[in-house]
Amino acid sequence: MDLRPFKNDSLVPDGGAYLASRLREEMRRNGFRGRFGRSMADTLVEGRVGAIQVDVFSHGEDDFALEYRMTIHVSIRVVEITRGRLLWKEDGLTDAESYYAGPDFQYTESNRRIAFEEICRRLARRISQTLMEVL
Repeated sequence: MDLRPFKNDSLVPDGGAYLASRLREEMRRNGFRGRFGRSMADTLVEGRVGAIQVDVFSHGEDDFALEYRMTIHVSIRVVEITRGRLLWKEDGLTDAESYYAGPDFQYTESNRRIAFEEICRRLARRISQTLMEVL
């Protein structure tokens, strides 16, 4: 299986690479015993991390944001290399997670990263489950 880092159209520098890495972990966890290299691959998995939308989810008493909601949009395509047959294509896979904000920038950014990683974990699980059915 050729599973390279996904294209990244988001503002998170490692967005595509992180999601692809989590997908590899989920595939192994679900029993995939093949290799993820380009050589001798029979399927190609391509993905794209699109826009990451962040909205204010709740306000504190001082009218500053207390909680944000992050939504990630992902597109994925799985192709059988030998025949060029499209096995699965999904545009607009989304998942969301809330995280707390505060006056400390590091606190907010740390929570933002944790939310990003949690969303990627859930998306990787969904994609992995579908891939195991398709393959």
